[in-house]
Amino acid sequence: MPDTTGLTARPLHPVFAAEIHGADCARPTPELRAGVEAMMDRYAVCVLPGQDIDAHQQVAFARIFGALENPPRARGSRGDASQKFPPEIFPITNLTEAGEIQKEDDAARQYRLANALWHTDSTFRQTGSTYSMLHAQVIPPAGADTQFIDTRAAYDALPEAMKKRIEGLRAEHSIWESRGKLGGYTPTPEELVARPPARHPLVKVNPNTGRKSLLIAAHVSHIVGWPRDEGRALIDELMEFAQKPEWIYSHVWRVGDMVIWDNRCTMHRATDFEDSKYTRDLRRVTVREYAAA
Repeated sequence: MPDTTGLTARPLHPVFAAEIHGADCARPTPELRAGVEAMMDRYAVCVLPGQDIDAHQQVAFARIFGALENPPRARGSRGDASQKFPPEIFPITNLTEAGEIQKEDDAARQYRLANALWHTDSTFRQTGSTYSMLHAQVIPPAGADTQFIDTRAAYDALPEAMKKRIEGLRAEHSIWESRGKLGGYTPTPEELVARPPARHPLVKVNPNTGRKSLLIAAHVSHIVGWPRDEGRALIDELMEFAQKPEWIYSHVWRVGDMVIWDNRCTMHRATDFEDSKYTRDLRRVTVREYAAA
């Protein structure tokens, strides 16, 4: 599928996700932005293979799509990592600052383990995000894939009665909700204050396409204004419904892959690998949903 900007898409899944050829992330242009945005509106997850770029070039490429997030200052997130990266880079890694594999009781490892839960980046922030862009540096020999769910397809397939039931509802999202489920990461009082919960509609509308999607996943704690147990039951029901195999794409990483996903209409999770034996090192940049915040 060629487009007017010279990009070509090879679908990777019957519903969403495509490998995009003809894009050079080292040379960001308005034309490249337009082409990638068109592909993202169609596929929601785009794989740009063979991108030989450094962290500064990755940030420069991401900037053509909007203002960028900075990693949080948290013990486990490595948001205060060494200055070898631009401040907008999220290191997605099992390495310490010294370049050694994290120990089992390392706070960074405990924080990272929750990435195995279905989640959507930045929903715990007051300002959400559009695209996450993850660039592969070192990949273990087996496992460590990233799986995605098309939450547009999941919403479309909901019974009409459920669509009416959830229309207008808002959910509360917290990074500490997900981090407490796996790994046992316990935030400090300072972290709790610095990263309070956020509230967002349960049904998200993409302003580019008008399509609706579910905005759920592991950061959600409860439905605003509902009894907690009742709201939790609804979220669990929607999560179970969304995890149908026909809406899941699993990406097997290659060094140099740049994978871009739209947080407005996807969930994702990391799969297991031998993280005490092999290195997994990737770099993420995330585009804010609004330029000002």
